[in-house]
Amino acid sequence: MKATSLHSWVGRSVLVLLGVAVGLLCRELSSQTRGEAPSSTSLATPAPAKKHKLLPDTPAAYAEGWEKPYPQYQKLGKDLQPCPVLKPGELCPQDLSIFGGAGASSFASVDDVKSFAEFFKMCSENKPRVMKERNEYMGCRYDFSGKVSSTAAMTRGKPVPVGPVVRLPKGVASWDELAQISPEEIRRRELFPLGFRPLSHPLHTVGHQLFPLAWTAIHPEHQRFDVDFDIPDTYLPEFPPPLFLTTRPDLGDVSRGYEITQANFRELFDGIITPEQLEGLRLLVTKFPTTWFNQTKHRVTEHPVRGTACFDCHVNGHTSGAIALDPGTRPLLLRTRVDTPSLRGNHNNLLFSSRRSIRSMEHFAEVEEYFDGDISLQPQLGGRQLDRPSTNRMGDFNAIIGWPPAPKLDRYGALIKAKASEAELRGEALFNGKARCNFCHPAPFYTDNNMHDLRVEEFYSGRAEGWIKTFALRGIKDSPPYLHDGRLPTLQDAVEFFNLIFDLKLGRPEKEDLVAFLLTL
Repeated sequence: MKATSLHSWVGRSVLVLLGVAVGLLCRELSSQTRGEAPSSTSLATPAPAKKHKLLPDTPAAYAEGWEKPYPQYQKLGKDLQPCPVLKPGELCPQDLSIFGGAGASSFASVDDVKSFAEFFKMCSENKPRVMKERNEYMGCRYDFSGKVSSTAAMTRGKPVPVGPVVRLPKGVASWDELAQISPEEIRRRELFPLGFRPLSHPLHTVGHQLFPLAWTAIHPEHQRFDVDFDIPDTYLPEFPPPLFLTTRPDLGDVSRGYEITQANFRELFDGIITPEQLEGLRLLVTKFPTTWFNQTKHRVTEHPVRGTACFDCHVNGHTSGAIALDPGTRPLLLRTRVDTPSLRGNHNNLLFSSRRSIRSMEHFAEVEEYFDGDISLQPQLGGRQLDRPSTNRMGDFNAIIGWPPAPKLDRYGALIKAKASEAELRGEALFNGKARCNFCHPAPFYTDNNMHDLRVEEFYSGRAEGWIKTFALRGIKDSPPYLHDGRLPTLQDAVEFFNLIFDLKLGRPEKEDLVAFLLTL
């Protein structure tokens, strides 16, 4: 390039750059004249930034007249007593319905057990006293006569227990006599049967999973050193129970008589269910550390254990009869005892868990009760980190667990007249009529998929229990004891309970007919 041309090109470039700068400056000056904020390319000196100060928090608003006599509001110190401060393993009252208010904390810690050796020594030495007091208390509630039906059996053949075994209050000669007394009079005279009141955990200061003797006889690793189960085997589900699949009813009991475990699940189910369902089943029979069954000092077994599996409590998709405490409530002493619900028929359920509105099987599989609803315990105890694909697969197997066959029911869940007895037909008419059972338990699945508050506290001086989901009655003969905490050992006890609190005025023959119908479901 010639020198003259280079000079000419440089000169033109300088003029262009000067022109651009002048243009930008003019635009900035014009915008400031109009009151606009200067642009980021402004050549003018920027104004100093304003200093913003975060105001201090102000006091919360307060309504002085907040305390009113609302229904079910129970004032601490007047209607209820404050919860005693107790350490894990310490003895507490058998009737916990007298307590209310808040606890010291919602959280637990592995360090609640300072020394395992000391905790083991204390609980082991206390166990005879714990069980003596518990057995005396259960004896006041129930007459466990061991009577069973000679005609009615569970699906695999275990005889159905017969009651009622709840003891009548002193001074009342019969259930019919009790049913004639008003709720107000029953409360005033303290006539509400002890067996109809909430049932606590036999060692509520520890709580957690407690397995029946039939389970620990086969699986001694779950034998606790602090407490034993408190309901006789007669009043518990058969073990192991059968498993039926919605996808393969032609196979009948797909468990083939076995308890399904991590050792045999593939042999039993390969070629029957999908690979995704098979993986979900694998997770359901895999043991994970739990609040009190693990390898840490925070445990209730003498030796460390791997933990428990979903199918340890929900054995074969049904129930082993194990109990725990409701993970959705605090403090510890106010947590409700929960009887392990069956997973049968979950494909038709809209609510999962007993006292919380969990809306999917995947969510249920994720939270369950391994850490008692305390997320702070999980990293301390280790290992149940499930991702969404895993919980989805667990839900996929859960979704094909069927109810046992009910040969006397038609496709609408009603009795087939040609197959039913006169007593069963009369019971069905009562179920859908005078007894009003169908209000919450409509056919064909015998659940309304809602939650209800039975307001049992209207009959005695105790804490309001709150809401509970409606459990399906299909296959109900396989699931003693009854109600969410297992306080009703037999179907006869359940009929007497609801006859009283709903003021149904059922006569003795009507109660017998109603039980006869329930056994067909």
